[in-house]
Amino acid sequence: MGTLETMATPHTSRRPDALTLEVVELIGSVVARYHEEYEEAAAGHALTGAQARLLSLLSLEPLPMRRLAQRLKCEPSNVTGIVDRLESRGLVERRPDPADRRVKLAAATDEGRRVARSLQDSLRFAREPLAGLSDEERVALRDALRRMLGEE
Repeated sequence: MGTLETMATPHTSRRPDALTLEVVELIGSVVARYHEEYEEAAAGHALTGAQARLLSLLSLEPLPMRRLAQRLKCEPSNVTGIVDRLESRGLVERRPDPADRRVKLAAATDEGRRVARSLQDSLRFAREPLAGLSDEERVALRDALRRMLGEE
């Protein structure tokens, strides 16, 4: 039988080191600043953050409500309300799914795609500091983030 120390699970084996704690704190600061700027950019277009995120997703491709809910990590009924509000502003439209006419897709309109591009263009926070990194540093950062997210 092993000692308590050798039987410890990876989750309880030891406290994170100072470098790990600093990295975690820095990641938290980056995320907080990104969300703050994203909310400000959304408000500049009279949108909530949730509306802006949904519109950004739909500017890439039309999606069914259930998939939108999964991507936004919320209930489908919440997505329906957000789509309703964006539709009333002419930024989103509902259309039948060509693969299954029973399913409705939400899709950004031309104006919705224009607003989504404008939102992305106004996000200085992420773009400006990244511009100060070399191509190699940006690739290394991207690869490290992908590994952290299990997307290798």
